[in-house]
Amino acid sequence: MKNLPVPRPFLKWAGGKTQLVPALLEHMPPRFNAYFEPFVGSGALFFCLRRQGRLSQAHLSDTNAELAGAYAALAADVEQVIAHLAGYPHSPEFFYALRAQDPWTLDPARRAARLIYLNKTGYNGLYRVNRRGQFNVPFGRYKNPPILDPENLRCVSQALQGVEISHAPFESVLEWARPGDWVYFDPPYAPLSATASFTAYQAHGFSAADQARLRDACLELTRRGVQLTLSNSDTPLIRELYTRPAFTLHPVLARRAINSNAARRGPVSELIINNAPAR
Repeated sequence: MKNLPVPRPFLKWAGGKTQLVPALLEHMPPRFNAYFEPFVGSGALFFCLRRQGRLSQAHLSDTNAELAGAYAALAADVEQVIAHLAGYPHSPEFFYALRAQDPWTLDPARRAARLIYLNKTGYNGLYRVNRRGQFNVPFGRYKNPPILDPENLRCVSQALQGVEISHAPFESVLEWARPGDWVYFDPPYAPLSATASFTAYQAHGFSAADQARLRDACLELTRRGVQLTLSNSDTPLIRELYTRPAFTLHPVLARRAINSNAARRGPVSELIINNAPAR
């Protein structure tokens, strides 16, 4: 699997880290035990590390129950997910009928197929929910979207074998991580402005108070000797939270792939943050 271009992310996810992976690899610890990714999203860094054979133990989690369930379904029964996707036509009628379904009335494989289909055919590849947690992205403007990539889905399933997958809040990593482990945090980014936010895939967003809670978790992990890397937007809030002796801030330029305004998809400054864990 090391020499193949797969596995790679099976979803287009707001804030996905495909473009940032090379910089993340430059700032990863040289040695670590288990790997934890509490905001797994598209899993770009995880899949890259899997391709390179650099993971022995991994735990992926997310507060988005549908997303965590899709990972679990692909690990458990990828052929069923593929079979469902193979029968899904690309049409607005089918899109809106599938969108209207309550995902929690579906079995795990159908629920995962629904998520992948809506992600591949919805407008601009967004996953967005309203305050009731209902998916509300309209049909996209694609002529022939890649709804089904069976080779990659099978490789994704292979990469997920033996991986712990959880629907859990990020604080759960405080129960799981041990000294010498590595945690990568990729939270919903602090908005660059009052209207620029990538938190819509959660019904209640990710507030400044949540960012502060995450910083506190990072301080506790550092105290316990756990290595961590965090990515976030380069904003005054994030610099204020992490400018302290426990952390090193590395500004990098990254391209935002998902934005309703195409002019705002160019390079922007982001931060990669590392800690110096206690010994």
